Amino acid sequence: MRHHHRWYDALHEGQHNREPLVLVTVLSTAGSTPRDAAAKMVVTAAEHFDTIGGGHLEFKAIERARELLKAGKNTTEVESISLGASLGQCCGGATQLLYEVLVPVGQPLLVFGAGHVAQHLIPILAPLDLNLHWVDPRPDWLAQNTDARIQREALEHPADAMADAPKHAWVLIITHNHQLDFELVQAALKRPDIGYIGLIGSDTKARRFQQRLAHRGWSDSDIKRVICPVGLSAVPGKQPAEVAVSIAAQLLNRLHAERTADSGKKTTGLNWKTGQALGSPNADAAIEAAQKEQNA
Repeated sequence: MRHHHRWYDALHEGQHNREPLVLVTVLSTAGSTPRDAAAKMVVTAAEHFDTIGGGHLEFKAIERARELLKAGKNTTEVESISLGASLGQCCGGATQLLYEVLVPVGQPLLVFGAGHVAQHLIPILAPLDLNLHWVDPRPDWLAQNTDARIQREALEHPADAMADAPKHAWVLIITHNHQLDFELVQAALKRPDIGYIGLIGSDTKARRFQQRLAHRGWSDSDIKRVICPVGLSAVPGKQPAEVAVSIAAQLLNRLHAERTADSGKKTTGLNWKTGQALGSPNADAAIEAAQKEQNA
């Protein structure tokens, strides 16, 4: 991440680049404090941007933020801190800090092929909730898109990337070579956790691949895992840009379907009682009590 003096620039670039970070906010204050409520800073695993007042308070906040980052989960936490001698600060006040952990949680997607369709498709997919891994044996084709959100890998044998794919990844095969496509399909089928295998091609290509897979001993249930032709049939057109839109629409449909399925599983973030307390007049009273206890 480039050097930033302000938290909002660091937040914008960090989210654009899908870098895990913590937004630290001074939620409320009582007495003398280094910064007023709403002061913010951004903390990453290696850097921090802007300030909530410096000194030992900021040091401890950065330390806590990085502890939360190690968990690798989106979460929130509120910490009440008295700024007395035990913290090495002489302000004598008290403050509450809000930690908002922002970890990009994207569906892993391996895209094999960097041809004309891919060149139109990748810019559409990059802003979506996807962790993109783009694989092709031709580094010059991969270099045509420099978006920092995309992991590129120029492999002489692209199928090697399948073994290292994250669990429950999706796979999209849109290469320039039918034999390579077939090798990639078989490599994907060896991973039962892969939930989506999309293959570019015509109905004729789909039938030929089904026959070849059956001849190699793959079961009907395995063969049915391969979606070919890939994309939404309702989106017409054969131009590379049109095919790219069709594929992106299918992936977006699947993303939203999974998000809907997960929406009722669990509530995250601050618990209900904490949220109520922060929104009530008693929040300042609680922090003042902490200050008095420290000064006693």
